[in-house]
Order: sequence, then C-alpha cells, then structure tokens
Amino acid sequence: MNKYNLLSEKWIKASIIGTIWAASEIVLGSFLHNMKIPFSGNVLTAIGIIIIISISYVWTEKGLIWRAGLICAIMKTMSPSAVIFGPMIAILSEAILLDISVRLLGKTILGYVLGAMLAMSWNLFQKIMNYLVFYGFNIVELYSNLIRYAQKQLDIQLDIIWLPIIILLFIYSILGAFSAIIGIKVGRKIVNQPTLIRSANDLNSTSALQNIVKQEFNYSMAWLFADMVLVVVSLFVLNYSSWITWSLLITGIVTLWAFRYKRALRQLSKPKFWISFVLITMISAFIFSKMQSGVINLEQGLFIGIQMNFRAVIIILGFSVLGTELYNPKIREFFLKTSFKQLPMALELSFDSLPSMIANIPEFRSILKNPVSILYQFISQAELRLAQIKKSRVQKVFIISGSVGQGKTSFLQKIAEDLKKRNFSVGGILSPRIMEKNVTAGYDLIDISSGKRENFLRLHNYECKEKIGKYSISTLGLTFGSTAFTSLRNVNTQIVIIDEVGVLELENRGWAENVKDLLNEKKSHLILSVRDSLIQQVLHHFNLEGCFVYKLSEVDTSTISNCIFDQVGY
Repeated sequence: MNKYNLLSEKWIKASIIGTIWAASEIVLGSFLHNMKIPFSGNVLTAIGIIIIISISYVWTEKGLIWRAGLICAIMKTMSPSAVIFGPMIAILSEAILLDISVRLLGKTILGYVLGAMLAMSWNLFQKIMNYLVFYGFNIVELYSNLIRYAQKQLDIQLDIIWLPIIILLFIYSILGAFSAIIGIKVGRKIVNQPTLIRSANDLNSTSALQNIVKQEFNYSMAWLFADMVLVVVSLFVLNYSSWITWSLLITGIVTLWAFRYKRALRQLSKPKFWISFVLITMISAFIFSKMQSGVINLEQGLFIGIQMNFRAVIIILGFSVLGTELYNPKIREFFLKTSFKQLPMALELSFDSLPSMIANIPEFRSILKNPVSILYQFISQAELRLAQIKKSRVQKVFIISGSVGQGKTSFLQKIAEDLKKRNFSVGGILSPRIMEKNVTAGYDLIDISSGKRENFLRLHNYECKEKIGKYSISTLGLTFGSTAFTSLRNVNTQIVIIDEVGVLELENRGWAENVKDLLNEKKSHLILSVRDSLIQQVLHHFNLEGCFVYKLSEVDTSTISNCIFDQVGY
C-alpha cells in the first residue's frame, strides 16, 4: 500500500490513463509496424485521442490530459523500437495541445474536436521538423525545386508549393476530428451505461509482456558525454571541411556506434534506410542540376544529396545511441527527483498496471469492426483499476491469535515467504522462541527484510535492567527492533509483520510506539500476532476497528495469504 499512499488521486488517474495509452502504443504499434500499415503513427494518435477524450467524460479533473501524456511518453521507452525521442515528443505535444484546447473552450464538442485536430496535425509539423533536423535546410530547397519542376512539366501557372502540405494538413485535421467524435461517443456510452468490468484475475495476467525483452546493457556516463561530443563534432566537420574528411570521420563514428549499440546497428540494417538514402541522393542530383542549370552541375547535385544523407545518418543514429545511454537508471532517477515530486510514484504505479492493461487490449481487427463498443469495453477497465488502487490505499490490519507455543512465529514466517512470492514488499520482525532442554530460555528477533538476528528476551540475564515477567529485555534487542522498523518505513514497505504484540506493548513499552506510528502513517498494511487472552485488550489499546482476526487453530497459511491478497492486492 503503501508506496502509493502519498500519491494524489489526480496523479493516480493520470497514471491509469497514461498506462492505457502506453499499452495501446506498445501493442498496437508493434502490430501496425509488423503489418506495414501506412500512416500507422496517425492511427496510434487517433487511438490516444479516443482514450483521453472518452475517459475525460468520467474523470473531469483539470490537468489530467497533460499528465497522462507525460506518463505515456516516458513509458514509451518500454517499446522495443530503437527510436524513442520522436514518439516521446509527439505524445507529450499531442497531449498538451489537446489539454490547451479543452482548457480554453471547455469540455465541449468544439473543445474536443479542435484539440484533436491540433493534436493530429502535430504529426505533420513534427515530420517537417524532423526533415529539417535530419537533412538541414537543403531539404527545403530540394522540396521547392521538386514542386517547381513538377509545376513546369504539368504546365501549371499557379504557385502550388504549399498545396501538398495544405492537403496533408486537411487530411490530418479530418482524421483528428473523426477521432474526437469516436472519443465523444465512447465517453457518453461509459457515462450512460453500466461499466463492463472483467474479473480481477484477468487483469493480473502478465503473459502479454513476454514479448517485451529487457536486454542487459553496460551504461556509461563517459560514453554519453563522448556520444554528445561525436554528434556535435560530426555536424561541424560536415559543414566546414572537405568531403573526404567528413565522409571518413562519419563512417568511423558509425562503425564505432554499430559495435557498441545494437540499436544503431538495427537502424543501418533496415531496407527503408537505404532506399531513402538512394532516393534522396538521386533526386537531389537530378533536381538541383535541372533547376539550377549553369550554377550546379550533376556532380555537385549528387554531392549535395550524399551530404544530406550523411547528416541524416549522424542525427538518426546519434539520437538512437543517446537515447540508449539516457535510459541509464541513475539518470532517470535523477530527473525524476526534480520538479515533479509525484511523477516517480505515478510511473511506478503505471509500470505495475501495464501488464493488466496490455492483457486487456482488444485485437486491432476487432477495433476496426466496431470501434465504439470495443474501445468502450477496453477503456471502461480504468474504473476497475482506480477502484483496486483506492482499495489498496485503505490500511488493513490482520491479527493472528494463538496460545503460547502454538506456532505463531513459524506461521508468520510462512506467510511472509508466500507474500514475497506474490511480489509484495514485506518487512517487520519475528520473535522465534529459544529452547534449552525443553525449557523456553528466551526469544530472539529476526529482521524480515535483512534476515539479521539479535537476542531479545533471556531468562536470568542480570545485566539487563528492564524485565517482562521472568525475562530480561536486551537493550541491544530493543535497538535492533527499532532500527528494523525505521528502515522499513523509509522504503515504504507494503506489508509489516509484528510478531507477538502483547504485555510489553499494552504497557506502552516494546514496539508500542512503532505500532502507533504505523497506524497513524497508514503507509503499510499490518499483520500482528497476539495471544488469545490479550486480543480484546490489544484491540482496545490501539483502537483497532474493522481488522481481520484469525485463530491459528482454524486457518492455514494459504488461507491467510489469499485473504491478504484479496484485500490489498492489485
């Protein structure tokens, strides 16, 4: 619980929306890419717009859209694609444009449609900017000359240089408006009809993540700095040196990157890369020599085309290798500790939610057949996920009662092991009994998180001044236990186990203050073991209401673990 207890509801909702969007980007994006479907980026943008608009009918808080876009953009790094900067910028920009439109015009049809048109049109704007970055301003001159050549050949008198871009912008805008209309229909359907919710067991499936492979990589800050320098130096040399110098230098750098970065090597192995290289080179040679006769000959036009392509190579591969090094966990942790204090927890929640969201994504063919109904069924799962998280944020207290020597400690130890197997973070203390010649000689303490052990209670230990009954209390043991509680609270442990809450705690000694602190902070669920004879006193002393009490003689560890999982799992 918990680690998300301090997360605001706005960030929780943004996390859920961003995760649904990211799941569609990862799964459907891979499908569209493998099927070689044209305009796949626009299709993914359309799905993202539908998701955001439809959910905004249910969750109306301001600022959800840009937050969801930010989370989705960061989660896009989960995609197996080697190119992450472009999609991340696109997703965040689309979310911001849609958010601005909705803020200015309200959550109206006009606000949604205009925002969706702007978001979809961003794809065209970003493509143009990419060409400028990759090929420099030579690409503008090449485009202008190509249009003029076509205009001349077709004997068109009007200036049509902007016509292709205007036509594309119109198509993108229409697609954006169409996406907004579907999103509005889905949103209204979610509001007006009962939510179709699948079982929680379905949502816990992680099989859909099997295709996302995490590869080990030796991250290096030195390499990150070196890659930045290589990109800058390459562009400088490309513009201010002879073709022999820049061609040899860039070839050497690309070879170096190909050996270290598999992503860079994958970029070079794509046929699309080489087809673009040849086409731009040939078109440049033809167009520049034709349209600027007497100024640029065929050889010079060919040279300009090759230079443009070398620039594109260094930019594309440079972004790819920098993206790899920037995925260094240390760098991500640093940036996530800056302005957005809740972002790290929201992202952690998103990655926890991702398997269930991916498992519930419908097939793309199903979406095409009946987009409104299918997307409604998928997006309606957001309410279930929110309910699960809210449920997990309510602190639960479980009490295992039994008599002296009945086996409460070993029972708790088995529960701890079972919960750890279910990916819960478990901490706290166990108090195993020490036997000497069939007599209880005392009790030790075991820190569940670290496994360390320390003496706690002993018979006839006259060095210890504090006593409980016939046992002397070790000062080292008390310090050891307090340290264990402090460390587990620092890391937001989900489940805290306290073995043997009894007479000491009722006298406000032992772990009494630690129990009270944990109950007040409400960051963790608690499992306590209590003697049968002290149950009512402990409940009253710590004001425990609505807790779950189980008699050791009537249950087994599997039953308790399943109960805990049902109550706090998600």
